[in-house]
Amino acid sequence: MRLKDLEIFAVAPPPPGWGGRHWQIVRVTTQDGITGLGEVYASALGVTAMRAAIEDVFARHMEGESAENVELMFRRAYSSGFTQRPDPTVMGAFSGLEMACWDIMGKARGRPVWALLGGRMNERVRAYTYLYPEPQHDPDRFWVDADMAGEAAAARVAEGWTAVKFDPAGPYTIRGGHMPARSDIALSAAFCAAIRGAVGNRADLLFGTHGQFVPGGAIRLAKAIEPHDPLWFEEPVPPDDLPALAAVARATSIPVATGERLTTKAEFAAALAHGARIVQPALGRAGGLWEGRKIAVLAEAAGAQIAPHLYAGPVEWAANVHLAVSCPNLLMVEAIESRFHDALVRGRPRVENGFVEAPTAPGLGIELDEAVAAAHPVTRDRLHLEMQEAPCDWQNGNAFAGGSAD
Repeated sequence: MRLKDLEIFAVAPPPPGWGGRHWQIVRVTTQDGITGLGEVYASALGVTAMRAAIEDVFARHMEGESAENVELMFRRAYSSGFTQRPDPTVMGAFSGLEMACWDIMGKARGRPVWALLGGRMNERVRAYTYLYPEPQHDPDRFWVDADMAGEAAAARVAEGWTAVKFDPAGPYTIRGGHMPARSDIALSAAFCAAIRGAVGNRADLLFGTHGQFVPGGAIRLAKAIEPHDPLWFEEPVPPDDLPALAAVARATSIPVATGERLTTKAEFAAALAHGARIVQPALGRAGGLWEGRKIAVLAEAAGAQIAPHLYAGPVEWAANVHLAVSCPNLLMVEAIESRFHDALVRGRPRVENGFVEAPTAPGLGIELDEAVAAAHPVTRDRLHLEMQEAPCDWQNGNAFAGGSAD
């Protein structure tokens, strides 16, 4: 099962683009013809530059190696350039390629990937969804309208979802961390009240902030939303400010979650030591499936839970589900149930009544539809997600359009 060939598919999802502006999917083929899919979630470079990074990591650390030797290949990539520290671009490239190795190993053995990660702990996996506009909603107004958010939450709960995520406390700016505007604190409390009123005790509220606040501002915000009992307070401070994370965790009753922008067990271990109670690795950035399993074990030993993050395409989603099936300390997984996610790969795990059944097909159980991928090429030199340069708007309020591709 020696790795021989690499193909990279850069795909741009059509509007509204849930999952980001583009996805980088890799397909690796062994010398004996077994193929494996993976997805790179490293968004700090454009598509062309990231393609070069993926090709370099593959040629330098993986080509010619057995797909089974994921630990050896990880150590090569982690140590590249004499660094031995988490590099988000290198580890992002490696993460997608590492997923492909597990897909290959599962296919070679005729077993789903979860069976190689410790076996099936969870026969079905709880899933959550972000709140998106309903057909009758104004797609611009939705992001600052608490009543619309309540209507969307009620619709999702009627479909069987037991947790919904929202993040009304923008802006998402290069100037973070900042002190939130009082209007943003009030809007956040209004969102929590409307959604709680719409769903009652039938669903958990998951409050996101994308790492935007100084500790004092995050604590003010937490106190405003605490009466509505959110299940988590996600990324309240910039991801590398661990003392700030600890200060917020000590000051609120809401469990603090973090991890979508962290990479490798080294960064997650530090976050856990500073009060993170829910870890959210994005497997296309955090180091891949094996590193994700290690992160889950660290969390388990710390009395914390894992909730794999997804703002990407359907290949990372499939990897998340396989990891989740194997974890005793699983809380839930993030899901994006869009038509395009469904079209791009065949065999994608589906959410039904708020849960995902453990996959049964060999490997990740998915195959890329190359015709769909070719019909949606990346045509703009934009990053997967981008932050605004303008500071917090203290007079007119702030809005964040859910990460949609503009």
